[in-house]
Amino acid sequence: MSALPVVTTAASNPHLARLGGEPAVVRLVDAFYAAMDSRADAAAIRAMHAEDLAPTKAVLVTYLVEWLGGAKQYTATRGAPRLGRVHRPFVIDAAARDAWLACMRDALAVTCEDNALRDELLAAFAKVANHLTTHPTP
Repeated sequence: MSALPVVTTAASNPHLARLGGEPAVVRLVDAFYAAMDSRADAAAIRAMHAEDLAPTKAVLVTYLVEWLGGAKQYTATRGAPRLGRVHRPFVIDAAARDAWLACMRDALAVTCEDNALRDELLAAFAKVANHLTTHPTP
């Protein structure tokens, strides 16, 4: 008689817990913006941000914690996420999208040891990034 496979559900193993909780999200966000500051291909997307990244980092941490299955602090303080509306004023073409994803890939590489989780998160981030592309490349 063989044992049934263990089924992992979002309720029993949310992405946030797998990543390491809110402290891991803080490390991810710090690594993401460090990559943005150091990558030449990310100069255009870095220019879309204020010089002082502290407020932006704080917002991204609360957003990602909620997005990954944690506390709904983002929604409680800022309302429902409206990423399209927030990003609409910016020129987000394929190059900007790809640079953003490269920064997130770099950040995940140094903060997420779980290869399967890293792949799942990158796939989800790619969907979001594609959705936020506001100016298709001709």
